[in-house]
Amino acid sequence: MRKAGIFLSVWLGLSVLLVTGCSSDSHDEVNLYSARIESLIKPLLDDFTEETGIKVNLVTGNADELLQRLQNEGRNTPADILLTTDAGRLHRAMEMELIQPVESDTLKQRIPSSYRHPEDYWFGLSLRARPIMYVKDRVYPAELSTYEALVEPRWNNRICVRSSSNIYNQSMVASMIVANGEAATEDWAKGLVANFARSPQGGDRDQINAAAAGQCDIVIANTYYLAGMLTSNDPKEREAAEKMGVFWPNQDDRGVHINVSGAAVIKDARHQENAIRLIEFLTSDAAQKWYAEANGEYPVRADIEKGELLEQWGEFKADPLVMDKLGEFNADALRLMDRAGWQ
Repeated sequence: MRKAGIFLSVWLGLSVLLVTGCSSDSHDEVNLYSARIESLIKPLLDDFTEETGIKVNLVTGNADELLQRLQNEGRNTPADILLTTDAGRLHRAMEMELIQPVESDTLKQRIPSSYRHPEDYWFGLSLRARPIMYVKDRVYPAELSTYEALVEPRWNNRICVRSSSNIYNQSMVASMIVANGEAATEDWAKGLVANFARSPQGGDRDQINAAAAGQCDIVIANTYYLAGMLTSNDPKEREAAEKMGVFWPNQDDRGVHINVSGAAVIKDARHQENAIRLIEFLTSDAAQKWYAEANGEYPVRADIEKGELLEQWGEFKADPLVMDKLGEFNADALRLMDRAGWQ
């Protein structure tokens, strides 16, 4: 009987240690895989740790490579959250069964329904617009109107844009498929390709630099790249960016194309509660203001001020398309761009 009592005491002691160990682990940390570079997210993570006591273990990497890594790791992944750019990638993560839906009244209240998954698999954290940018001394804004009008002969040999392999362009074309239908969008893509000033090469900053250098007059690029160049420590980048104006297309119909950076909780997250707390923190007033002021991105929340730099580009009408549609039509967009000869 005495041996049984000793055994029971030892068993209870071990149980307490095990539970305490798990509890401490789950309350003290969260593991984040981020496609955002460290400088664009680390300050917010430090604030989160200071406020909550939860340590954030950050892994950064290429967006597509992180998806592949999560797939390879499977149930053994240490990741609790995926933070990535573009709704198309978030949709891929869902299709690959890497993420799970979560319940959060806070996120539902803060984030408009068009900027989160309909079944709460992912949540947008910041917005980026993809307007038309033009060289101020070679293009009059009155000449511009819509994305569709960029196929007009006046723009022949005057447009720079990155390749069709880039998901930002794929999502833009996906939005046009939803708005105009596949056949009309394919005709548009062929006309746009015919007006390219050069074969697609480089990223959005490279398109802006090419336009500033006289290789083209029109660029389609995300706003935060231009914002980053305007605030760069490199005088050459600032000089190039200052030559560019921002035009908001399609203001008389659906509005300018926008996209999100967003986050999702990993399907096999070991720190699910902490993961949700971090995503909620990233939609807080302070975090949303930081996105606008430090990153040049638009807050996902309409009640947060955009910041001085973004304000100078004025107000605009955004395409109200539900972001998940960008992922749903991604494959159609990619095939269409290939048929149109968009390299």
